[in-house]
Order: sequence, then structure tokens, then C-alpha cells
Amino acid sequence: MEGLNLLELPGIKHIHFIGIGGISMSGLAEILLNLGFKVSGSDIRESNLTQKLRQLGAAVVPHHSKENVHNADLVVYTAAVKENNPELVEARKLNIPVIDRATLLGLIMKKYPYSIAVSGTHGKTTTTSMISVILLESGLNPTIHIGGELDSIGGTTKIGNSRYFVAEACEYYESFLKFSPFMAIINNIEYDHADFFTGIEHVKQTFLKFASLVPEDGYVVANIDDLNVSSVLDKIHCNKVTYGIKSSDAMWTAKDIAYDSLGCASFKLVHNDKEVTEIKLNVPGVHNVINALAASAACYTIGCSADSIRLGLNNFYGTHRRFELKGILNNIKVIDDYAHHPSEVKATLKAARNSSHSKIWCVFQPHTYTRTKTLLAEFAKAFADADTVIVADIYAAREVDNGEIHSKVLADRINANSPNHKAIYISGFNNIVKYLEDNVSPGDLIITMGAGDIYKVGELYLSNRTNVMAVS
Repeated sequence: MEGLNLLELPGIKHIHFIGIGGISMSGLAEILLNLGFKVSGSDIRESNLTQKLRQLGAAVVPHHSKENVHNADLVVYTAAVKENNPELVEARKLNIPVIDRATLLGLIMKKYPYSIAVSGTHGKTTTTSMISVILLESGLNPTIHIGGELDSIGGTTKIGNSRYFVAEACEYYESFLKFSPFMAIINNIEYDHADFFTGIEHVKQTFLKFASLVPEDGYVVANIDDLNVSSVLDKIHCNKVTYGIKSSDAMWTAKDIAYDSLGCASFKLVHNDKEVTEIKLNVPGVHNVINALAASAACYTIGCSADSIRLGLNNFYGTHRRFELKGILNNIKVIDDYAHHPSEVKATLKAARNSSHSKIWCVFQPHTYTRTKTLLAEFAKAFADADTVIVADIYAAREVDNGEIHSKVLADRINANSPNHKAIYISGFNNIVKYLEDNVSPGDLIITMGAGDIYKVGELYLSNRTNVMAVS
């Protein structure tokens, strides 16, 4: 069934989502509602996303039950759904077609001649968002599907009325191999998701397969500074557009990069040695210069003007959980960031180091046991730009603790690698907040970091202290 274009079969009118409240599933449900399908779904958690879907006409229930799928023509599920889920079991029993989230996204992508899929171990959400705001500034009115919340489109998804579609393309479980991109962006390739990939060669081969999905008249836009990306680029046979700030072979680059007091960059955007325009970013760090180059190269290639690129990037203030300012209290800034891979940690802390501050307090929540164990040596070296690192308990996500790794081990390894800095393990969010209250001083910067629920620490810290002092 997965090989068919199910969305164009006349018998597919009612689509049911198991786990409809997920950040991607809810956006796909919204797109299908706009395409005229009847949509229903179930999720055990109520949220603003499920409430929005009800307002748009979806039938959403807060529980899983086999009766929920009885009138469905197609059932969509997420990777988090277990095989014994009663709705999944019932759908298969009744021979209702069942597909996963990535397959559905690939089918939707086929309906748009100019689909842009943004991939890479890091930077997908930000680059997708940058491309989106440029296309909107250009008047191309794309349909947008992002793995994070972008205020300028009012959430994770925007329904457009053009032939352009922009979406993130995740490599985990090789899900992006189900997509049909006209343009593929490859930001970087590193080893991650150790619970699936066997090593970096496995990751590289998966990205090569993804790039090979692009038709000969399509485009791969690639970061040539990344050696793993370059090795993939040599083996594909469509139009290639390269960017970077280190390689002299990059078609797109940034010259005269300078940073303001917030760590945000200004630079000259250069294409084939010719200045195109000047860019001023409102998101910090050199990694966002790289993301902006990817977005600029992609958008210019499909016809966006230099002014649209400049204005779009200048009006981009980031997505939620990407160096997001949560509040300022007594001249103490609280930032939250999604970084959960060593390279992301280093990039985020480097961006923080370029901003104005006294001390940097990084509150890090490791994400999954396999990632923490496999990349332990890399994590130990990633926190050099923090003055103090508080390591919270590992966020298990989809995994079970087998006792092979613990956050205290990571804290000890950070200290062994950086004797001039202080890393401590603290269990429990309330205990972390109390430690911050007792030790942080005006002028300091607190960064909560991780892909789990560590953002709650910053929110607790701010809410505890708003009773005694005003937010500046």
C-alpha cells in the first residue's frame, strides 16, 4: 500500500491519525483538512495543537480505542505508537490501509511540483524556517511544514496556494527516503541516532540515497565545508549548489562577518565572488550564518530576489526552543535551546560566548541513553564555552534505562576534560532551580539545553522569582 499514491484514490476520504497531537502529525492533519479530507485523530494529551485542529473541523478524542478507526479509509501513525495500540490493531484487522507519518509526508510532497526538503544532522528547523520567511517575503506563498513553532506563521504549519512546499527531512529510521523532493538541502552529516545507525558510513549512505531522490532537473544545495557532505555530493547526478565559509570552492559564502552584543551576525552575501546583498541576522552564532547561506542559496536558485532574501532573513527571529529568550530577571537572561548533540551544544555555547554576559550557566539534559553513551567522549569536550554545567538526569524518550550510562558519568568526564570549568550532576528540576537561585548573579546567562523537557527549569526559575522582583 505504501507505494501507492493513496491520497489520489477516490476511496480515500476519511483519514485517521493515531497520535494526532504531535508537532508534525498535527501539521499534516491541518494540510489534509485544507485539501478537503475528513480528518479524525486520537491523542492522550490535550494541547493547543489538538484544540486548533478541532476548531478547523477535525474530530479529536483524548483516548485510544478500536472504535476510533471504524469509519476511516486510511490510518496514519507515528513512530511512538506501539504495535499493540488498539487502533493500529483494529485497522489491520479490518484491512484499512495503514501508513506511517513519513510516508504520508512523502505522499503530500508529491502534490507539489516544487517541494523543498531540508536535511542534515543539525539546523533543519532553523533553515526550513529561514527558507519559509524568504519565500513568503517573495510572494511565493508556499505550504510550510516545520518541526518547531514559528511565530511568523502562527505555529508549525502554514497552508499556501502555490506549487511550493517546504518541509524538514529527518534521517532517523531513514524516514526521508519516503520523500519526493525537487530540491534537497544538506546542512551537515554527523553520527547520531545510535539506536538505529551503525556508524558514520551508514549515515552517509542514507544521505546519499536521499540526495539521489532528487530528479536530474532538480537541485541539491549542500554545505561544502562539511567533509561528509562533500563525499556524498561527488556521487549524485543532478544540479548542485554549494555554500560554506571555509571552502574556496563554495558558490555561496559570507564575507566580513561581524557580531553585535547579542552575538547576531552581519555579513556580505556573496555568490560566485560577486556581492549579492548585505545580511543582518537576528539569531546568534556562526552556525546561523551557515543556515542563512543555505536558505539564501536555495531561495535564489528558485528565483527569489536579493531584496527578498535580505528582508526575509532580517525579519527572522528564530523558532521556539532555538536560542529562545524565555525571560530577563534582575539582569539575568534565561535562554532555552534544543541542542542535544555535541556539535549543537558547541555551536549554541559559542553563540552565547559571543553575546554580552558575565558567566554562562548551562543546564544540560542528555537525550536518550544510547546517544549519551555512544557520544560520551564528544559530549565531554562540547561544554568548553560554559562556566558551569549542570547535568540533569537523562531524558529517556523512547528508551529504557539499562544502567550502562548515567548523567554523573557525563559530569565527571566534562570535569576531567575541562579542569578550569565546573560540571555537577543534580537530580530533579526543583533542586536545579534552587541551585541556580543560590548561585547565579546579575549579568549572568542561564541556558537550558536539550531535546526533552529541560525548558521547564527556566520557566520554574522565572516563575519562582517573579514574586519578588519584576521582569525587566
